[in-house]
Amino acid sequence: MKIGFIGLGIMGKPMARNLMKKGHTLVVSGHNKAVAAEFQKDGAGVFETPREIAANSDIVITMLPNSPQVEEVVLGKDGVIEGAKKGSCVIDMSSIAPLSSRKIAAELEKVGVDMLDAPVSGGEPKAIDGTISVMVGGKQEVFDKYKDVIGCMAASVVRTGDIGAGNATKLANQIIVAINIAAVSEALTLAAKVGVEPELVYKAIRGGLAGSTVLDAKAPMMMDRNFKPGFRINLHIKDLKNVLDTSHEVGVTLPLTASVMEIMQALKADGHEAEDHSSIVRYYEKLDNIIVKR
Repeated sequence: MKIGFIGLGIMGKPMARNLMKKGHTLVVSGHNKAVAAEFQKDGAGVFETPREIAANSDIVITMLPNSPQVEEVVLGKDGVIEGAKKGSCVIDMSSIAPLSSRKIAAELEKVGVDMLDAPVSGGEPKAIDGTISVMVGGKQEVFDKYKDVIGCMAASVVRTGDIGAGNATKLANQIIVAINIAAVSEALTLAAKVGVEPELVYKAIRGGLAGSTVLDAKAPMMMDRNFKPGFRINLHIKDLKNVLDTSHEVGVTLPLTASVMEIMQALKADGHEAEDHSSIVRYYEKLDNIIVKR
């Protein structure tokens, strides 16, 4: 299948690579010249505009920063909507606001193009090894048609409802991840402050009820002082802004999410916005004058 891929960043680039490994032909954006040249060398087509990419593809996958960028690429001048073939599909794997997904899908439907919103979880390491989790919103028949394509990049692909449901699920995911990282940070800061080795605390609790994927992924990074981004603070701020904006629109109160958002904003103010979200621990270390390390 010929797939247009727009958004070859930290996540998009390895995801696109995995599609090629599974035998799909790719058409990519020439926006980033160096990355486009890499893909072109391996047989991908390169076009300058989303319209051209769509005109030369059976599916267009987008992996972009936020709602405005997806709307511009899909609905804007020389956008996907101007080149997409009737009966084709846009699979937006960005993490955006659910209401934005519904707006884009409604416009695409007018020209006979289907859409799935299919945001991902797992960060760069899982994007590289093809084991991300994908939560999908869209019509059942469209999901069934393209599930295997998405599966070339993922270990888990689950439809959670109609269009917008994928991003609503991703917002729920980002709430849980953010609050868990903050909880791990608080716990290990407490351990360090009272003179107990954080690594021993981690080993003692990881097999019990407190154990989690977040604990196993982020506690070692905190203790190793490794804040190389798998998922950056500024991207999590973007996701939590979408969470809080959506919660305000539908009338839901999210006090814990709001608190973690303020922690991340403080880290951004201190210059840590490009670090991994495990650097939430820095907020507590600064407050309590302690370093969490092995």
